[in-house]
Amino acid sequence: MSSSPFMEQVRNDIRLRGYSMRTEKTYLFWIRQFILFNNKRHPSDMGVEEVKAFLTSLAVTRNVAVNTQKVALNAVVYLYHKVLNLELGDIDFSAASKQRHLPTTLSKAEVKAILENLPDPQRLIVSLLYGSGLRVSECLRLRVQDICFDRKALTIRDGKGKKDRQTLLGHSVVPKLKEAVNRALAIQERDNQSGIGPSLPGVLSKKYPSAYRAPGWMFVFPSESISEHPITGQFCRHHLHDSIVRKALRKAAPAAGVVNKRVNCHTFRHSFATHLLEDGYDIRSVQELLGHNDVKTTQIYTHVLGQHYAGTRSPLDSIVD
Repeated sequence: MSSSPFMEQVRNDIRLRGYSMRTEKTYLFWIRQFILFNNKRHPSDMGVEEVKAFLTSLAVTRNVAVNTQKVALNAVVYLYHKVLNLELGDIDFSAASKQRHLPTTLSKAEVKAILENLPDPQRLIVSLLYGSGLRVSECLRLRVQDICFDRKALTIRDGKGKKDRQTLLGHSVVPKLKEAVNRALAIQERDNQSGIGPSLPGVLSKKYPSAYRAPGWMFVFPSESISEHPITGQFCRHHLHDSIVRKALRKAAPAAGVVNKRVNCHTFRHSFATHLLEDGYDIRSVQELLGHNDVKTTQIYTHVLGQHYAGTRSPLDSIVD
Protein backbone atom coordinates (compact mmCIF):
# COMPACT_ATOMS: atom_id res chain seq x y z
CA MET A 1 0.00 0.00 0.00
CA SER A 2 2.73 2.44 0.98
CA SER A 3 4.72 1.74 -2.18
CA SER A 4 1.81 1.82 -4.63
CA PRO A 5 2.26 4.10 -7.67
CA PHE A 6 -0.73 6.19 -6.56
CA MET A 7 0.65 6.82 -3.06
CA GLU A 8 4.01 7.71 -4.58
CA GLN A 9 2.17 10.21 -6.79
CA VAL A 10 0.59 11.75 -3.69
CA ARG A 11 3.95 11.83 -1.89
CA ASN A 12 5.63 13.56 -4.84
CA ASP A 13 2.85 16.13 -5.04
CA ILE A 14 3.22 16.96 -1.34
CA ARG A 15 6.98 17.37 -1.71
CA LEU A 16 6.59 19.48 -4.84
CA ARG A 17 4.44 21.91 -2.86
CA GLY A 18 7.08 22.20 -0.12
CA TYR A 19 5.15 20.71 2.80
CA SER A 20 7.10 19.56 5.86
CA MET A 21 8.04 15.92 6.38
CA ARG A 22 5.71 15.80 9.39
CA THR A 23 2.77 16.99 7.27
CA GLU A 24 3.73 14.52 4.55
CA LYS A 25 3.64 11.58 6.96
CA THR A 26 0.36 12.72 8.50
CA TYR A 27 -1.42 13.27 5.17
CA LEU A 28 -0.20 9.95 3.75
CA PHE A 29 -1.39 8.14 6.88
CA TRP A 30 -4.93 9.52 6.71
CA ILE A 31 -5.20 9.10 2.94
CA ARG A 32 -4.26 5.43 3.40
CA GLN A 33 -6.86 5.13 6.16
CA PHE A 34 -9.50 6.62 3.87
CA ILE A 35 -8.66 4.17 1.07
CA LEU A 36 -8.60 1.17 3.43
CA PHE A 37 -11.93 2.22 4.96
CA ASN A 38 -13.44 2.06 1.47
CA ASN A 39 -12.04 -1.40 0.70
CA LYS A 40 -9.06 -0.09 -1.29
CA ARG A 41 -11.18 1.58 -3.96
CA HIS A 42 -9.34 4.25 -5.94
CA PRO A 43 -10.18 7.77 -4.67
CA SER A 44 -11.06 8.92 -8.22
CA ASP A 45 -13.90 6.37 -8.16
CA MET A 46 -15.25 7.81 -4.92
CA GLY A 47 -16.62 11.14 -3.84
CA VAL A 48 -18.36 13.14 -1.16
CA GLU A 49 -20.48 10.26 0.17
CA GLU A 50 -17.44 8.08 0.85
CA VAL A 51 -15.60 10.99 2.45
CA LYS A 52 -18.64 11.74 4.63
CA ALA A 53 -18.89 8.10 5.74
CA PHE A 54 -15.17 7.98 6.58
CA LEU A 55 -15.18 11.16 8.67
CA THR A 56 -18.38 10.15 10.44
CA SER A 57 -16.89 6.75 11.32
CA LEU A 58 -13.91 8.46 12.93
CA ALA A 59 -16.23 10.30 15.30
CA VAL A 60 -18.86 7.61 15.90
CA THR A 61 -16.90 4.36 15.77
CA ARG A 62 -13.33 5.34 16.64
CA ASN A 63 -14.22 8.24 18.98
CA VAL A 64 -11.32 10.38 17.78
CA ALA A 65 -10.76 13.89 19.11
CA VAL A 66 -12.10 16.81 17.11
CA ASN A 67 -8.60 17.95 16.09
CA THR A 68 -7.77 14.45 14.83
CA GLN A 69 -10.90 14.47 12.67
CA LYS A 70 -9.92 17.91 11.31
CA VAL A 71 -6.49 16.62 10.31
CA ALA A 72 -8.09 13.65 8.53
CA LEU A 73 -10.45 16.05 6.74
CA ASN A 74 -7.54 18.27 5.65
CA ALA A 75 -5.68 15.26 4.27
CA VAL A 76 -8.64 13.98 2.25
CA VAL A 77 -9.52 17.45 0.97
CA TYR A 78 -5.89 17.89 -0.10
CA LEU A 79 -6.08 14.59 -1.97
CA TYR A 80 -9.13 15.62 -3.97
CA HIS A 81 -8.45 19.31 -4.51
CA LYS A 82 -4.67 19.27 -5.09
CA VAL A 83 -3.82 15.80 -6.40
CA LEU A 84 -6.97 14.70 -8.24
CA ASN A 85 -8.28 18.21 -9.09
CA LEU A 86 -11.79 17.16 -8.08
CA GLU A 87 -14.24 19.28 -6.12
CA LEU A 88 -15.97 17.64 -3.18
CA GLY A 89 -18.44 20.39 -2.38
CA ASP A 90 -20.12 20.53 1.03
CA ILE A 91 -19.35 17.56 3.27
CA ASP A 92 -22.11 17.06 5.83
CA PHE A 93 -20.60 14.67 8.35
CA SER A 94 -20.90 13.98 12.07
CA ALA A 95 -18.33 16.10 13.87
CA ALA A 96 -16.36 14.72 16.78
CA SER A 97 -17.45 16.23 20.08
CA LYS A 98 -15.27 19.13 21.11
CA GLN A 99 -14.29 19.03 24.75
CA ARG A 100 -12.28 21.78 26.34
CA HIS A 101 -9.47 20.42 28.44
CA LEU A 102 -7.39 22.85 30.43
CA PRO A 103 -3.68 22.35 29.70
CA THR A 104 -1.51 20.81 32.39
CA THR A 105 0.96 23.30 33.80
CA LEU A 106 3.73 23.09 36.36
CA SER A 107 4.67 25.44 39.16
CA LYS A 108 8.03 27.17 38.90
CA ALA A 109 9.33 24.94 41.68
CA GLU A 110 8.23 21.82 39.78
CA VAL A 111 9.92 23.03 36.58
CA LYS A 112 13.15 23.64 38.49
CA ALA A 113 13.01 20.21 40.15
CA ILE A 114 12.47 18.41 36.83
CA LEU A 115 15.32 20.32 35.16
CA GLU A 116 17.63 19.30 37.99
CA ASN A 117 16.79 15.64 37.31
CA LEU A 118 17.51 15.77 33.58
CA PRO A 119 20.86 14.91 31.97
CA ASP A 120 22.37 17.01 29.19
CA PRO A 121 21.49 17.75 26.44
CA GLN A 122 17.89 17.04 27.52
CA ARG A 123 18.16 19.59 30.34
CA LEU A 124 19.14 22.33 27.89
CA ILE A 125 16.38 21.32 25.46
CA VAL A 126 13.67 21.39 28.14
CA SER A 127 15.09 24.68 29.45
CA LEU A 128 14.44 26.14 26.00
CA LEU A 129 10.93 24.65 25.84
CA TYR A 130 10.10 26.40 29.09
CA GLY A 131 12.27 29.51 28.75
CA SER A 132 11.26 30.35 25.18
CA GLY A 133 7.86 28.67 24.82
CA LEU A 134 8.98 26.28 22.08
CA ARG A 135 7.38 23.15 20.75
CA VAL A 136 9.83 20.25 20.98
CA SER A 137 10.03 19.98 17.17
CA GLU A 138 10.86 23.70 16.93
CA CYS A 139 13.62 23.35 19.50
CA LEU A 140 15.24 20.31 17.90
CA ARG A 141 15.15 21.97 14.46
CA LEU A 142 17.07 25.02 15.70
CA ARG A 143 20.12 25.80 13.60
CA VAL A 144 23.08 27.97 14.55
CA GLN A 145 21.82 30.81 12.33
CA ASP A 146 18.53 30.90 14.28
CA ILE A 147 20.20 32.14 17.47
CA CYS A 148 21.00 35.78 18.13
CA PHE A 149 22.95 35.96 21.38
CA ASP A 150 23.29 39.77 21.17
CA ARG A 151 19.54 40.39 21.11
CA LYS A 152 18.72 37.31 23.22
CA ALA A 153 16.34 36.08 20.55
CA LEU A 154 15.50 32.85 18.71
CA THR A 155 14.03 32.67 15.21
CA ILE A 156 11.61 29.79 14.74
CA ARG A 157 11.39 28.88 11.08
CA ASP A 158 8.55 27.03 9.40
CA GLY A 159 6.64 26.57 12.64
CA LYS A 160 3.06 25.41 12.92
CA GLY A 161 1.09 26.83 10.00
CA LYS A 162 4.35 27.22 8.01
CA LYS A 163 5.06 30.49 9.81
CA ASP A 164 8.29 32.07 11.03
CA ARG A 165 8.38 33.93 14.33
CA GLN A 166 10.80 35.26 16.90
CA THR A 167 10.78 34.54 20.59
CA LEU A 168 12.93 35.43 23.57
CA LEU A 169 16.07 33.69 24.78
CA GLY A 170 16.63 33.62 28.54
CA HIS A 171 19.93 35.03 29.84
CA SER A 172 20.49 32.03 32.12
CA VAL A 173 20.55 29.55 29.24
CA VAL A 174 23.09 31.45 27.10
CA PRO A 175 26.32 29.87 28.47
CA LYS A 176 25.05 26.28 28.02
CA LEU A 177 23.61 27.11 24.62
CA LYS A 178 26.94 28.55 23.46
CA GLU A 179 28.63 25.32 24.57
CA ALA A 180 26.06 23.31 22.59
CA VAL A 181 26.70 25.43 19.50
CA ASN A 182 30.47 24.90 19.79
CA ARG A 183 30.00 21.13 20.14
CA ALA A 184 27.70 21.06 17.12
CA LEU A 185 30.16 23.04 14.99
CA ALA A 186 32.97 20.66 15.97
CA ILE A 187 30.81 17.73 14.79
CA GLN A 188 30.08 19.58 11.54
CA GLU A 189 33.78 20.17 10.96
CA ARG A 190 34.52 16.45 11.34
CA ASP A 191 31.59 15.52 9.08
CA ASN A 192 32.73 17.97 6.41
CA GLN A 193 36.02 16.13 6.11
CA SER A 194 33.99 13.15 4.86
CA GLY A 195 31.84 15.30 2.58
CA ILE A 196 28.88 15.11 4.96
CA GLY A 197 26.92 17.86 6.68
CA PRO A 198 23.57 18.65 8.30
CA SER A 199 20.38 17.74 6.45
CA LEU A 200 19.13 20.74 4.50
CA PRO A 201 15.53 21.78 3.76
CA GLY A 202 13.98 20.88 0.42
CA VAL A 203 16.36 20.84 -2.51
CA LEU A 204 18.69 23.49 -1.06
CA SER A 205 21.61 21.08 -1.33
CA LYS A 206 21.14 20.91 -5.11
CA LYS A 207 20.89 24.68 -5.50
CA TYR A 208 23.84 25.35 -3.18
CA PRO A 209 26.03 22.19 -3.19
CA SER A 210 28.43 23.54 -0.54
CA ALA A 211 25.75 24.85 1.84
CA TYR A 212 26.34 21.92 4.20
CA ARG A 213 29.73 23.46 5.07
CA ALA A 214 28.21 26.78 6.26
CA PRO A 215 28.15 26.91 10.09
CA GLY A 216 24.76 28.61 10.07
CA TRP A 217 23.02 25.50 8.74
CA MET A 218 24.28 23.19 11.50
CA PHE A 219 21.71 21.85 13.94
CA VAL A 220 22.28 22.94 17.54
CA PHE A 221 21.22 19.46 18.70
CA PRO A 222 22.59 17.08 16.05
CA SER A 223 21.85 13.37 15.93
CA GLU A 224 24.56 10.96 16.98
CA SER A 225 24.29 9.04 13.72
CA ILE A 226 24.41 9.67 9.98
CA SER A 227 21.28 8.90 7.94
CA GLU A 228 20.01 9.09 4.37
CA HIS A 229 18.00 12.19 3.46
CA PRO A 230 14.44 11.09 2.57
CA ILE A 231 14.24 13.44 -0.44
CA THR A 232 17.75 13.79 -1.87
CA GLY A 233 19.09 10.38 -0.84
CA GLN A 234 22.34 12.02 0.33
CA PHE A 235 23.96 10.94 3.58
CA CYS A 236 23.71 13.65 6.19
CA ARG A 237 23.31 14.33 9.92
CA HIS A 238 19.80 15.16 11.09
CA HIS A 239 18.80 16.60 14.47
CA LEU A 240 18.05 14.59 17.61
CA HIS A 241 14.78 12.64 17.63
CA ASP A 242 12.12 13.89 20.04
CA SER A 243 11.84 10.43 21.64
CA ILE A 244 15.14 11.13 23.42
CA VAL A 245 13.57 14.05 25.25
CA ARG A 246 10.32 12.22 25.98
CA LYS A 247 12.11 9.23 27.51
CA ALA A 248 14.19 11.48 29.74
CA LEU A 249 11.09 13.32 30.97
CA ARG A 250 9.35 10.06 31.87
CA LYS A 251 12.17 9.40 34.35
CA ALA A 252 12.81 12.97 35.50
CA ALA A 253 9.24 13.90 36.50
CA PRO A 254 8.74 11.15 39.13
CA ALA A 255 12.34 11.58 40.29
CA ALA A 256 11.49 15.25 40.93
CA GLY A 257 8.42 14.27 42.93
CA VAL A 258 5.93 15.33 40.24
CA VAL A 259 3.65 12.28 40.27
CA ASN A 260 0.20 13.86 40.19
CA LYS A 261 0.52 15.47 36.75
CA ARG A 262 0.99 14.09 33.25
CA VAL A 263 4.22 15.74 32.14
CA ASN A 264 5.27 15.84 28.48
CA CYS A 265 7.29 18.19 26.29
CA HIS A 266 4.32 20.46 25.61
CA THR A 267 3.71 20.92 29.35
CA PHE A 268 6.68 23.30 29.46
CA ARG A 269 5.29 25.46 26.64
CA HIS A 270 1.99 25.64 28.56
CA SER A 271 3.89 26.57 31.72
CA PHE A 272 5.85 29.28 29.84
CA ALA A 273 2.61 31.00 28.80
CA THR A 274 0.92 30.60 32.17
CA HIS A 275 3.86 31.96 34.15
CA LEU A 276 4.26 34.99 31.86
CA LEU A 277 0.59 35.89 32.34
CA GLU A 278 0.93 35.19 36.06
CA ASP A 279 3.81 37.69 36.16
CA GLY A 280 1.60 40.35 34.56
CA TYR A 281 2.74 40.27 30.93
CA ASP A 282 0.30 41.38 28.24
CA ILE A 283 -1.67 38.56 26.61
CA ARG A 284 -0.94 39.94 23.12
CA SER A 285 2.79 39.70 23.75
CA VAL A 286 2.38 36.10 24.94
CA GLN A 287 0.28 35.35 21.84
CA GLU A 288 3.08 36.63 19.59
CA LEU A 289 5.78 34.69 21.43
CA LEU A 290 3.76 31.47 21.13
CA GLY A 291 2.90 32.10 17.47
CA HIS A 292 -0.87 31.78 17.95
CA ASN A 293 -3.01 33.11 15.08
CA ASP A 294 -5.91 34.01 17.35
CA VAL A 295 -5.72 35.50 20.84
CA LYS A 296 -8.58 33.17 21.80
CA THR A 297 -6.10 30.30 21.69
CA THR A 298 -3.87 32.14 24.16
CA GLN A 299 -6.81 33.00 26.42
CA ILE A 300 -7.06 29.38 27.53
CA TYR A 301 -4.19 30.16 29.92
CA THR A 302 -6.28 32.79 31.71
CA HIS A 303 -8.61 29.92 32.64
CA VAL A 304 -5.65 28.01 34.05
CA LEU A 305 -4.90 31.03 36.25
CA GLY A 306 -8.54 31.65 37.11
CA GLN A 307 -8.43 35.18 35.69
CA HIS A 308 -11.77 34.67 33.97
CA TYR A 309 -13.46 34.90 37.36
CA ALA A 310 -11.08 37.43 38.92
CA GLY A 311 -12.76 39.41 41.65
CA THR A 312 -15.61 36.94 42.12
CA ARG A 313 -16.14 36.06 45.78
CA SER A 314 -17.21 32.61 46.86
CA PRO A 315 -20.66 32.69 48.55
CA LEU A 316 -19.26 30.39 51.24
CA ASP A 317 -16.99 33.19 52.44
CA SER A 318 -20.04 35.36 53.23
CA ILE A 319 -21.50 32.88 55.71
CA VAL A 320 -18.36 31.38 57.28
CA ASP A 321 -16.29 33.42 59.70
